[in-house]
Amino acid sequence: MPEHTEPTRRRLRKLNLVMLVPPLAVGGAIVVVADSGTWWDALILASGVVAALVAFERWTAHDLSRFAPYCLIVTAAVWPLGVLMIDSPRAFYGLALAGSLIVPYLKRYRAAAAVGLVGYVAVVGATRLLVSSESVSDVLLQYVVLPAGAVAVITGLMFPNKRFYDVVDELQESRRREAELAVFRERVRFASDLHDIQGHTLHVVKLKIALARKLVRTDPDRVDNELREIYSLVSDTINQTKELAYAQRRLNLSAELENAKNLFEAAGIRVRVDREAEVDTRADELLGQVLRETTTNILRHAQATQVKITLSGSGITVVNDGAPQGPLPQLHGLATLRNRVADSAGELTVEQSDGRFLTAATFPRTGPRTGPRTGSAPMEDR
Repeated sequence: MPEHTEPTRRRLRKLNLVMLVPPLAVGGAIVVVADSGTWWDALILASGVVAALVAFERWTAHDLSRFAPYCLIVTAAVWPLGVLMIDSPRAFYGLALAGSLIVPYLKRYRAAAAVGLVGYVAVVGATRLLVSSESVSDVLLQYVVLPAGAVAVITGLMFPNKRFYDVVDELQESRRREAELAVFRERVRFASDLHDIQGHTLHVVKLKIALARKLVRTDPDRVDNELREIYSLVSDTINQTKELAYAQRRLNLSAELENAKNLFEAAGIRVRVDREAEVDTRADELLGQVLRETTTNILRHAQATQVKITLSGSGITVVNDGAPQGPLPQLHGLATLRNRVADSAGELTVEQSDGRFLTAATFPRTGPRTGPRTGSAPMEDR
């Protein structure tokens, strides 16, 4: 099973087990109690019910293929025994459940297998005529028409169910690709920033060097001035490149917030932003860096379905679900930012618990802010 489908599969498995196993078990118990005349009859019917429940449990775990032959053999054997020996018109119960689970998941010839399953139930039920003194119409109704019809309906309903799970897998795969695309877009944006820093500088340096070569013999003072400018320009570019590489370039929180929202939406993640107060402008740049790094970490390391971003007058808090189980991962970008936040008398907090990941950066406030407060939910859930 692809890793990105596991959370959804686990939720669907739990829902199926809680909602369907009890009624299926009760139905099987009713068949055993109603149609058993001896303990031997009960043992045969119960084996079919147990095999069907095992098939259902393995189906919810997406691991039916390994157990399908055994479950199908047991339930298929119970039906003729129920028809010829136990006088049980409901002995097809296990076969109806197991067969309807197995047939739609065959790789090929699913329609033929469905017809064969219904045909097998009908033919075996018709053999009741060989050992029964009941009227032909009663035998055909109880052992042929009703069992074959029930198996046909149940199996037919499982084909749309199979399509539903295929759609779930496709949606999960689409979500994974959207997340990868979002990360790719972030890398392109980084490359664009790097190009903005270095492209212009290199072009200017090239022109100044060409000019210096022309003037090296005729105007040494002008050449010396050009070389000084080149040295200063290159030094400044090196500093800007380091700042960009270590997420220390000046950022705008509002722009980063919009960018984060677009990235999360592109990855299929619901995002909510709560503005509790105006952010202290002195912390705007660092908070933008924290938000950018947190956004990248969520896209790369989490299987998030929703993110909540809270802005207050003293800082920012980002909470996401889908955090991996286990110890807190090594996030070098946030570790670097923690030092910078601490240098500005702030605190960067990173916590992970119960599948949720919290990143919070707070700074001390020098006094109350009197500006108007926005609503608690200025941006609706996406």
